[in-house]
Amino acid sequence: MARRPPLTIGGVEVRPGSSAQIDLPVSRLITGAEMAIPVFALHGRYDGPSVWLSAAIHGDELNGVEIVNRVVAGLDPKEMHGSVYAVPVVNLYGFITGDRYLPDRRDLNRSFPGSARGSLAARVAHLLMTEIVAPCDVGIDLHTASDHRTNLPQVRADLDDADTLRLAKAFGPSVMVHSKPRKGTLRGAAARAGKTVLLYEAGEPWRFNHDAIAAGVTGVRRVLGRLKVAKSGMPRAPKRVPASRSTRWMRATRSGIVHLDVANGEMVEAKQPLGTIDDAFGKRLSTVRSSRAGMVIGQTLHPLVNRGDAVVHIASIEK
Repeated sequence: MARRPPLTIGGVEVRPGSSAQIDLPVSRLITGAEMAIPVFALHGRYDGPSVWLSAAIHGDELNGVEIVNRVVAGLDPKEMHGSVYAVPVVNLYGFITGDRYLPDRRDLNRSFPGSARGSLAARVAHLLMTEIVAPCDVGIDLHTASDHRTNLPQVRADLDDADTLRLAKAFGPSVMVHSKPRKGTLRGAAARAGKTVLLYEAGEPWRFNHDAIAAGVTGVRRVLGRLKVAKSGMPRAPKRVPASRSTRWMRATRSGIVHLDVANGEMVEAKQPLGTIDDAFGKRLSTVRSSRAGMVIGQTLHPLVNRGDAVVHIASIEK
């Protein structure tokens, strides 16, 4: 049998059955210090698919960083089939400052596929596409909710694609949400390049949510097991994973202090009260009700709301 060729990333060769930490230079700070994206490459001894794991495209999303590190810690390239490209922190600048965006205020996840001569965001996106996405077959991009919100652990993916649906089911999330790849996102650019991509959303920004992390680690390991890259060591995903093709945010009809009475993962009925909005003296101003039956997949964590603010995210579940 022919020997498997080495993996090359950032000009560094990684031999079969070994791993290496590689820094992909991005730019320099004003002080002259170099900024580089850290990548942990694991090149399996045996042939198989290549998978990338990426987190912290938004600098305030920390759960994915821990998920990537825990998954990598359980992998042995001497026993692996294929390769894993692990990128725990994509947006270095935002990660260091605790900011969702890059210094130029651009959203990195609206800048793909990027450009080698564009803005800072475009350059980072281009580097990731060239060095990480291009050589891979499958990708799992890890996110949390945005500012002052929390998400139920969920996979967002193109459920009309058979390969994507197969891996989404293997992940075994609380719910699968059908979502066509969006222009400018990593998932969108990768899908157009022929890659199979899952997006994992769970928890809140700026902190570790241990349930979201545990569910993410289990899900990623299940996918690697389904691809036969590595033995998952995880229980199989449930035979039926809830799926949704329609979601909607319930919004505040009045400004005030919101008190929610539902939790992520809870099933609700149409017109069911989800919480109340009071004024500063405790006077009831309005009741937040669900416009549909479904599952709570996200909600605000901020008790102060203005009229029109998103309060509770409901996903209609397919029968």
